[in-house]
Amino acid sequence: MATVVLVGTLDTKGHEYAYLRERVRAEGCDVLLVDAGVKGKPLTQPDISREEVAHAAGADVAELAARGDRGAAVETMARGATAILTDLFAQGRLHGVLGLGGSGGSALVTQAMRALPIGVPKLMVSTLASGDTRPYVGAVDIAMMYSVVDIAGLNRLSERILSNAAAAIAGMARAYASFQPTPSTRPLIGATMFGVTTPCVTEARRYLEEHGYEVLVFHATGTGGQSLEALVKGGFLAGVLDITTTELADELVGGVLSAGPERLEAAGRAGLPQVVSLGALDMVNFGPMETVPEKFRTRRLYKHNPTVTLMRTTPEECAALGHIIARKLNQARGPTVLFIPLRGVSLIDTEGQPFYDPGADQALISALKADLQPHVEVHELDMDINDPRFAQAMARRLDELIQQHQQAQQTGAPTKRASQAPSEGGTAS
Repeated sequence: MATVVLVGTLDTKGHEYAYLRERVRAEGCDVLLVDAGVKGKPLTQPDISREEVAHAAGADVAELAARGDRGAAVETMARGATAILTDLFAQGRLHGVLGLGGSGGSALVTQAMRALPIGVPKLMVSTLASGDTRPYVGAVDIAMMYSVVDIAGLNRLSERILSNAAAAIAGMARAYASFQPTPSTRPLIGATMFGVTTPCVTEARRYLEEHGYEVLVFHATGTGGQSLEALVKGGFLAGVLDITTTELADELVGGVLSAGPERLEAAGRAGLPQVVSLGALDMVNFGPMETVPEKFRTRRLYKHNPTVTLMRTTPEECAALGHIIARKLNQARGPTVLFIPLRGVSLIDTEGQPFYDPGADQALISALKADLQPHVEVHELDMDINDPRFAQAMARRLDELIQQHQQAQQTGAPTKRASQAPSEGGTAS
C-alpha cells in the first residue's frame, strides 16, 4: 500500500491535518503524520513527534520554544523535516508528501520536499500559491494548490479544498508506488529551449533521438536552467546541448528569469561533453509591460504576450555576456564546443525582426572570440540559430563528443578536449 507523509505544524494546524489524515486513508493510502511545530501542544497525535524532528536537526525542541525566535525555529525544524523525509524515502516508506501552511509552513515543508528526488509526488496547499511560488518550488516538481481561505479551521470551503488535496496526493502516491518505467538504455541529454529557439531545439532533438539518445528539454526560465544544472551534478546526463543561454542575460541585467550566477558551469565542472550556443541572448525578460522597471522604459521593448515583455540587450551588455560565457567555457574540464550563429540568435533577431541588431550581436561574438582559450572549439556558421542545418551541426558534434567520451571511459584513457574539426556550413576557429 502506498504511504503518504503529512508534514506540518500540529500546534496551529492540527485539526486540519487530522482531517487530511482521514481523507487520505479513505482514498486507500497509509499515512504518516510528522509534527514540525515548536510552540503549543499538538492538536492531534503525530506518528513522528516534534522532538524527533528537532533531534534530526541536532536541536532540542524545548530550547527552540524557549528561545522565541520563530525564524530560527522554522529553519531548524525544516532541516529536521528534511532529514526525516529523506530517511523515510530511503526506507521505502514514502510515496508522496502533502503539507499545509501560510508563509512559515510553506517555507518549512517545501524545503523538506525539495530534498526528495524528482518524480516523488509533492503537494503543498498554501495561502501563497497564487503568487510567486518560485521560492517554494525551486527547481523540483512541487505542485502548489491555493487554499483560497486561510488555513485556520475547518469549514465547508476548506473541507472541499483539503478533500481535493487528499484525493490528489493519494492518487499520485498510488501511481508512484506502482509505476514501472519503460526500460531504456538510451543515454540522456539535457537541452535548453525558449519559444524563440524552439525550431532549433526541435530539430536537434529529432536528430539526437534518431541517433539513439533520450533528450530532456528544459525551458530556460531560470528554474529550467537550475534543473538542468542539478541533473548534471546528479550524474544523470551523458551530455548537454545548451542551445539557449538566455538566463545569463537576465542575471547580468536584472531580468526575472535568472538561473543564478553559476549557470553554464555544472557540465564544465563535471567534465561532461557540452555543445553550447547563444540562444536568446538578444533579450532580457520581464513580466507584463507595466512591470518593466522605470529605468528600462525607454529601451527597445517587445510584448511577447500579455504576461511577458522582452527587452533588447545593448552592445555593451552583449559584450559583457561574451566575456562571462568565455570565462565559464574556459574553465570546463571536458570537451566543450561553442556554435555561433552569425545571422541571429533568436527568431526575432533576424533581419526584419524587432530585435535585429547586427552591432549588438557582433559585440557579443567579438568579446567571446577575444577571451576564449584555444581548447574551446568554436564554429561560426553563416546562418541563424533556427536554421535546421545549424541545429543538425550542433547535434552531430555532440553525438561525436559523447561517443569519444564513452570510448575514453571504457578504455580508461583521459578524455580528450574537443578537436578543431570544421563543422558543415561554417568554419572552426
